[in-house]
Amino acid sequence: MAFGNACLGGVDGARYLPISEHGLIGDLRTAALVGTNGTIDWYCCPRFDAPSVFASILDADRGGSFELAADVPTRTRQFYFPDTNVLITRFFASDGVAEIQDFMPVVDESREAARHRLIRRVICVRGTLPFRARIAPRFGYGAEPHTVELRGHEALFRSRSMALALTATATLECDDQDVWSHFKLLEGETAVFALDQIGDDVVPRACPRAEAEEQFEATVRFWRRWLAGSRYHGRWRETVHRSALVLKLLTYAPTGAIVAAPTTSLPEQIGGERNWDYRYVWVRDAAFCIYAMLRLGFTSEAEAFMAFLDERGMQGSGQGIADTGPLQIMYGIDGRDDLPEYELSHLEGYLGSAPVRVGNAATGQLQLDIYGALIDSVYLYDKWGQPISSDRWDEVGAVVDWLCGHWDQPDEGIWETRGGRRNFLYSRLMCWVAIERAIRMANRRGLPADLPRWRQSRDAIYRQIMRRGWSAERGTFAQGLDSDVLDASLLMMPMAKFISPTDPKWLSTLDALTTDLVSDSLVYRYDPQASPDGLRGTEGTFSICSFWYVEALARAGRLEEAQLAFEKMLTYANHLGLYAEEIGPTGEQLGNFPQAFTHLSLISAAFNLDRALG
Repeated sequence: MAFGNACLGGVDGARYLPISEHGLIGDLRTAALVGTNGTIDWYCCPRFDAPSVFASILDADRGGSFELAADVPTRTRQFYFPDTNVLITRFFASDGVAEIQDFMPVVDESREAARHRLIRRVICVRGTLPFRARIAPRFGYGAEPHTVELRGHEALFRSRSMALALTATATLECDDQDVWSHFKLLEGETAVFALDQIGDDVVPRACPRAEAEEQFEATVRFWRRWLAGSRYHGRWRETVHRSALVLKLLTYAPTGAIVAAPTTSLPEQIGGERNWDYRYVWVRDAAFCIYAMLRLGFTSEAEAFMAFLDERGMQGSGQGIADTGPLQIMYGIDGRDDLPEYELSHLEGYLGSAPVRVGNAATGQLQLDIYGALIDSVYLYDKWGQPISSDRWDEVGAVVDWLCGHWDQPDEGIWETRGGRRNFLYSRLMCWVAIERAIRMANRRGLPADLPRWRQSRDAIYRQIMRRGWSAERGTFAQGLDSDVLDASLLMMPMAKFISPTDPKWLSTLDALTTDLVSDSLVYRYDPQASPDGLRGTEGTFSICSFWYVEALARAGRLEEAQLAFEKMLTYANHLGLYAEEIGPTGEQLGNFPQAFTHLSLISAAFNLDRALG
């Protein structure tokens, strides 16, 4: 835990909490960010990818927020109720101590799944404290007008697209847009605020103190029951389990989809243009998540994601598929394939970092590496979960048959560069992984496959990487074929079992990466000056790469270096153990938050480092 009153310098800094000064709550359908000051400044309802209701993290004036805090000077601390995603924000004042318990009850399809209830329970635990609340929704990313109607302890917010009901045990007041409340709690007293989506089938319903207590206890039981399925008992159990809870929070239960992050447009560089919408399902990221979940013993998430992919087109026969492949690189959480990218020019962006984007134009990119991540996750599920079905094997075979005819072409690569297609080594590597894992499954299970063709393609990829991916001049593998530029994605080579982690060529590459891309354990993806990516500006170090680096060191037998790098990375987590996408020059968190990529790589690094340490 850490004290949470830090703010960035300057005028804008006073209006925006640092990205890291937030916790995440959710109900497996959507999520909300809660600041250490008690304000919910990001919430999309009713789904991850729905327009925002609260988005003051992207525009302090126009985005909307749910403020709730002690109405006297305080210091705050924030933590999770142990082994859950119930968030506690505590306020320490001269006359008392109080806390806010923030959570979303997790319901199944039979119990008002459409309600999407968000509960904020305030409890005074010592002395007495005055509180203030201001509920200021701004529908449709702050662009859609709304009305508010007050009925005693209930307020109805209505816009043309949706309606929300706020019920409270405290007295409410309102104007033409917002609702506020001022109340005082004595020791042992409680106030409850509940925000529900309402519609034809879901009517406003009060949330008295007793019901809030029941839903709190039910939510705690849900998360603890889920986490009890973990098989990890290593050195970093609490850290690993927090990352697992984050990955579960990023799951969209109705379809099994896993979003890359619950936010959009949090910048990779303050004031820069590298701002993207991550509220979608990247095949690569989700497949890597499945690896992490399977490592911990969670198999139902893997099965749900496999079913999601089955419905997306992986079931195709491979005939007549376009050059871009049988799968897109990403999908909507409901499986839709059209994710047009546009800008919200009326929002200023976090700390003025425009543009704010919705949708993602990378949807149409060719990224051949996704097939390696995907089929490796199928292979691991077949090995650690349940044997795959005959239908799913037919789907795998169709993908591999397609890859055998299409692996040798340029693409946009894992980092989704917008500077044109190139022959990235990592894309070739993961095509090799896809075919190699499929061959393993076919041999182990005696499954039908065109093994001569598959082996021929696998070996051709290997030889091409060894011949054209190796820079004799620099003594290292390179970002692309016939190149001498480095890229952190090379760290996956030994992890993918393409090369021995102690092979002289790999050790030489690891040393070169350490020299060129590593800064005190933090790893840059690549150098945009040496390898232009079609975008202006720079970025921070990429946290998934930093955890890959830990794992590469561990596999190479450099255990002291690996453990030190890992422990250093843990110091860059926020007070709750959460990570954004990147780490900035002075240790600040940058990019969308929290990011699945970072947390799944933390799990993998911790698991493999723990095993190596013995």
